[in-house]
This record gives sequence, C-alpha cells and structure tokens, in this order.
Amino acid sequence: MTIDRPWTYEPGTGHTEGEDLTGFTVEATDGVVGQVDRQADSPGMCHLIVDTGVWVFGKSILVPAGVVTGIDTRERRITLACSKEEVKAAPLFRTDRETVDPEYLAAVDAYYRSLAQSGE
Repeated sequence: MTIDRPWTYEPGTGHTEGEDLTGFTVEATDGVVGQVDRQADSPGMCHLIVDTGVWVFGKSILVPAGVVTGIDTRERRITLACSKEEVKAAPLFRTDRETVDPEYLAAVDAYYRSLAQSGE
C-alpha cells in the first residue's frame, strides 16, 4: 500500500470533485467496513466519515481520501487499500470537532502513513 498524500484522492480512483458519496458502501481488502455518513472535500483535507454500524459497536471512523483505491458509482461502492482490522485500529473518531483538531489529524496521518511504510 502506498499513501503519499493521505488527504487527497489518488488519480484513477474514480473520484469526481463535488460528487456526493453519502450512502456508498465502504469495503476494506477483507470485507465491508460500513457506509459513508458524510464527507469533506476541502482541498488537501479530503476524507470520509464512515458509519460502521454494529461492526465497531456503532462507531464512526474517519478515512482519509488517500486510502481510497476505487469508487464505483454504479455499484455505490468505495474500496480501501487496507484491511478491516487496520481501519479499526486507526485513531478513534469521536466527534466532528476532531475533523479540525490538528493533533487528531496528525495522528490519523501518521497512522495511515505507517501502514504504507510497513507494507512496502
């Protein structure tokens, strides 16, 4: 897995600027993680907030755009470059305030970059 820019969709993922991904199913390399609850498309800070349902006890997770490997608009499916356990082990997302908390965002950035480095 290569994640050079965690907060930017990589070319070839199928991402179209301004496209509403709410409700899309999110799949890790080994199964479904949940559904997109909301998204942020600010330049250099794109991410998805994914509702995991009962999989992670009803929690939401923040997934940086750089982890996305594909967006299938016909199937309404988003695929990720990591496993369910890797997503689950990411820094805990509690409230929307964290989407602007520099310390939290730095921790998320460092976590996903570390996955990319360990997978090389």
